Amino acid sequence: MSALLAERALAKVNLTLRILGRRADGYHDIESLVVFARVADRLTLRPGAELTLRVQGPKAEGAGALADNLVLKAARALLARVEGLKVGAFALAKELPSGAGLGGGSADAAAALRLLARAKGIGLDDRRLLEAARATGADVPVCVDPRPRVMRGIGEVLSEPLMVPQLAAVLVHPGIPVATKPVFEALGLRPGERRAEATRARISFDTPAALLAFLAGHGNDLEDAARMIEPMIATVHAAVGAAPGCRLVRMSGSGSACYGLFDSARKAQAAARGLAAAHPGWWVRATTFG
Repeated sequence: MSALLAERALAKVNLTLRILGRRADGYHDIESLVVFARVADRLTLRPGAELTLRVQGPKAEGAGALADNLVLKAARALLARVEGLKVGAFALAKELPSGAGLGGGSADAAAALRLLARAKGIGLDDRRLLEAARATGADVPVCVDPRPRVMRGIGEVLSEPLMVPQLAAVLVHPGIPVATKPVFEALGLRPGERRAEATRARISFDTPAALLAFLAGHGNDLEDAARMIEPMIATVHAAVGAAPGCRLVRMSGSGSACYGLFDSARKAQAAARGLAAAHPGWWVRATTFG
């Protein structure tokens, strides 16, 4: 029996999200400060001749049809680029909600690429692996090496890893998925239309206070559009913001999850307990970002 390999697929959180414009090909140019939460799906691989995937866990139903799963798409993309690559049997324990703006499927795909790279003995900076990540999905490249970065373009242009102070946080998802495409379309940008330019200055933060000050002036340009499509986001936003000790609340990605930042893990855990008790149907997790 081949050895079982395992990876955690960490939730991706967009602390900020600017929409700079829409390209002639219809895709939107973005600029986003991305961090990763310490909540995750778990993906295992037993190397073998046949590529398969089994999905289980509390959020397995939201993973959709196997034929559309990004784990298999990523594996096939790398298989097409790396001669002699061994695939095998993947098993995904799904903890992250789908359609939440937390990059769950993209994180799973990136975890699959890391597992296959380990089995083959290739590095995460291998050109073929990065090409496979880009071919799989816009959010996959930033998830391959899950460290804080600024993500630009349609997700394929990544900064070097950033020094970001650890933040205590609460993630909340109301159980209602929001599709990405309608949110971007609701912005109403025409192909070729620009609305802002990328930031040229290097972003760095020495303290949590400096990061919070930056975030106070840099929001999520998709939040209003997402709220129009799914009003429950406003309810979640208000509930998280009202939790004792919450310093800042914002929607992540294209929704429908929101995050709240707190001064300490103790305050975040207390807020999570209160939110879970008041809204038992919501997915609530106290965590840290970094």
